[in-house]
Amino acid sequence: MSSNNTAGAGPSLGAGLPGASVNLGRKPRPGETAIKAVLFVSAMLSVAITVGILVALVEPVIHFFAEVPFGDFFSFDEGQRFAVFPLITATLMTTAIALMVSVPLGLGAAMYLSEYASRRARKYLKPTVELLAGVPSVVYGFFAVMFVTPTLLQDILGLGVGFTNALAAGLVLGVMIIPTIASLAEDAFSAVPQALRQGSYAMGANRMQTTLRVVLPAALSGVAAAIVLGLSRAVGETMIVALAAGSQKNFSLNPLEGMQTMTGFMATTAGGENPVGSTSYNTLFAVGLTLFVITFVINMVSIALVRRYRQAY
Repeated sequence: MSSNNTAGAGPSLGAGLPGASVNLGRKPRPGETAIKAVLFVSAMLSVAITVGILVALVEPVIHFFAEVPFGDFFSFDEGQRFAVFPLITATLMTTAIALMVSVPLGLGAAMYLSEYASRRARKYLKPTVELLAGVPSVVYGFFAVMFVTPTLLQDILGLGVGFTNALAAGLVLGVMIIPTIASLAEDAFSAVPQALRQGSYAMGANRMQTTLRVVLPAALSGVAAAIVLGLSRAVGETMIVALAAGSQKNFSLNPLEGMQTMTGFMATTAGGENPVGSTSYNTLFAVGLTLFVITFVINMVSIALVRRYRQAY
């Protein structure tokens, strides 16, 4: 009796299981199909642009190396006309200085906005920090030349620097990428579940210990992505280093000296003094391809770090 009542009581319990033949599909809306198509085209367009840039670089580079030996290009001799390693070392020098400025300040700003600032304070402070990203890079360059070098480095700190030097360029470059690191790192900190913070407080940790030992490790993948993105922007910056770092190749590890970076060299070469198609002009594309490869490697490292430390909540 009871078995009959149970059998006729309603649909089988198996109807809710994944293996049951329940038709949950629905016809997609026309708007959804259009949005998917737009997103797909956008993704393919970005890939096509990257490939197009690479193709545009390859042909002049082939002509360049047909006239210039590899040894002359990949040379440490700053007196060599086509040597690229002095440009690479200058680029790495200014970028390293920029990271020493931007990483502590950017992460500090992100921690304050995420963990300490009130909602009202965060509402006004975060857009204010991000305003730095809207300042034209040429303004940063003139700021480095007109204030940082003569006033800060020479008058206040008493350093024996010239009119152009890698230190001033790196300092201002670091200020420029602070909003990039701060904004992305703050988003990563805010994405950490509140339950992790509450569990840390329940164990007796204070706010600083919770921020450094719980929130920061949990958001490490986002923080790494923010730092690498700031690094990529620093490597590709042109106007600041062209104005403040110098326009002469200098294979040196002294940041107080002037030196020419890869982007600074490209800006000088593209200034119109070199005829199109000449070997000097094709040097622009050779250095550009080298910079492209360096940036590509940085992005690959970024992806590996993000995948290595990514945590899903």
